[in-house]
Amino acid sequence: MNERTVTAQARVPLHQQPWLRLLLPIVLFALALAAWEAFVRIRQIPHYILPAPSLIASTLWTNLGSLMDSWLFTMKITFWALFLAVVGGVLLAMLFALSRWVEISLFPFAIVLQVTPIVAIAPLILIFVDSTTAALLICAWIVAFFPILSNTVVGLRSADHNLRDLFKLYGANPWQTLRLLLAPSALPYFMAGLKIAGGLSLIGAVVAEFTAGAAGKETGLASRILEASFRTEIPKMFAALVLVSLTGIAIFLVFNLVARLALGKWHESEVKQER
Repeated sequence: MNERTVTAQARVPLHQQPWLRLLLPIVLFALALAAWEAFVRIRQIPHYILPAPSLIASTLWTNLGSLMDSWLFTMKITFWALFLAVVGGVLLAMLFALSRWVEISLFPFAIVLQVTPIVAIAPLILIFVDSTTAALLICAWIVAFFPILSNTVVGLRSADHNLRDLFKLYGANPWQTLRLLLAPSALPYFMAGLKIAGGLSLIGAVVAEFTAGAAGKETGLASRILEASFRTEIPKMFAALVLVSLTGIAIFLVFNLVARLALGKWHESEVKQER
């Protein structure tokens, strides 16, 4: 390592050091877990009230087989709902961009879906839809759909009006304008909506299953949480909650990486800047 490299690294602000950005959250999280463990042991709190992190970890390991089956079911609902939300939201946003009349006619329905609490309409969906899995999928889709649609519509509208006029001047048809101008402009907004919708699809799947009160083998993590609470198996309930939380974190990190790969070389939201 030459002197120039050392000097360049010394100029990087401390908060932008990669090792520090990774180490600091890990240390703080470990300290929080240690404080939790110490609090439970010192106060001798019963495990059926507040289990220690060590007991939650051992319970998670012991019940990993049954919890993973439920986790796979929850993941199936989550990602199918997210996939349908992305396809439906992007296609509808494109229609909105191509036709103002379509937007005026359909956008209020999307708003109604967004502002209606999923807990309130989930029982109705479960009544009208014979398959519980399909009903859960519809509930999760409703929650994840609007962020994709709304962010993509905003992105399609954010294209520079001067560039729009230039495309009109050169006789570009609506499809060419959409593909070459509006879609690149909407990509950062779409990625932001995807980060939000990824977590919301998981939340929608879990909340819908709580509302359904489903039980049996073909059920997700919410059913394991309900079963554990009914049986006062609080460590198992916490273990399922930890699995849900870790899944949500993983989904966010994956989509954050996707956004960085897609936007990191050209868009200001992901380009690294010294501050």
